[in-house]
Amino acid sequence: MESSQHVGAINELDLSACQPDTLVGRINAVPGLKTSAAFLTFLRANLVLTHSPMSSNVSTPSLGPQPSQDTQGISDSDIPPLSLEILTARADKAAALRLIADSIAQQRQQAASHLVFHPLPLSGLLAVLAAIYRYAWVRNGQHDLGTTLLLASGAIMTYLLAIRYLTSGYLRAAEELSWDFLTPGASNGQGGQEDLIIGTRFGSEIIGALVLRLERLSSSDGNHGHGRRKSHSRQNSLKGGRGVIRAWTTKLRYRRRGVGGDMLREAVRVARERCGKDAEVGFAKEHANSVMVLPERFNGVFRKREMRAARTLDELLSKWDGRTR
Repeated sequence: MESSQHVGAINELDLSACQPDTLVGRINAVPGLKTSAAFLTFLRANLVLTHSPMSSNVSTPSLGPQPSQDTQGISDSDIPPLSLEILTARADKAAALRLIADSIAQQRQQAASHLVFHPLPLSGLLAVLAAIYRYAWVRNGQHDLGTTLLLASGAIMTYLLAIRYLTSGYLRAAEELSWDFLTPGASNGQGGQEDLIIGTRFGSEIIGALVLRLERLSSSDGNHGHGRRKSHSRQNSLKGGRGVIRAWTTKLRYRRRGVGGDMLREAVRVARERCGKDAEVGFAKEHANSVMVLPERFNGVFRKREMRAARTLDELLSKWDGRTR
């Protein structure tokens, strides 16, 4: 009984008035957290972001693709067009000839790189270096390192200068390229019709050039009298003729991007359109890049390139014939 009376004597306390109203007040209500309350207040005050162009009202980040600052303001109209055409302006033809001349000059670098590491001349250089090491280092009791290095560097420099001299013929061939290259028989004083130049234009820049010669039917020597007029008209006709590619190059930075294949395809189209649907199209034996200034055993890199070009043209002709039939 006493216990029940004691329980009933406990007054019920109203604690609603004692609860702190704010987060800081609630934390301060706990004695152990009073010290950190000031720090939290300071932290909350410094975490308030002011409005700036970088701020956003969206609480979650956007994971979609955002345009970069470099591409903002760039439209399709700002990208230069890429076109393929038969060049008619003299300035465009001159630019195409310069591009062909550059490709001939670039053969010097390719030939020199191939010659430096070719087993035959490289073995000669190694033999000279071995002789220098034997006579300037081994047999010399003082082991003069400076003399040995000086002789070795002199041998290597002579080796490189000799290769540079041997491949200089490509520069001379590039300088000799002129307008006469486009006209058959110009070197013999017999001017003819200029070859066609198929050019690839990127904006206003010529980045690819292909020289196509359309060879006509030759007239027979036995025609006389009124047969001459018939022979003359047949000579001027391109039907039954063939297309001969005398130069084919692309600017160095645009190679391996399909530009050369497009020019070959256009050359086939033009030749078949003007000479007949069964007209032959092939590379000339003496094309612009057929100049070889080194002995044949050192021209393997260029022969392989010619074989790749011939295979590319054959594959294109096969696809063309299969599509037209």
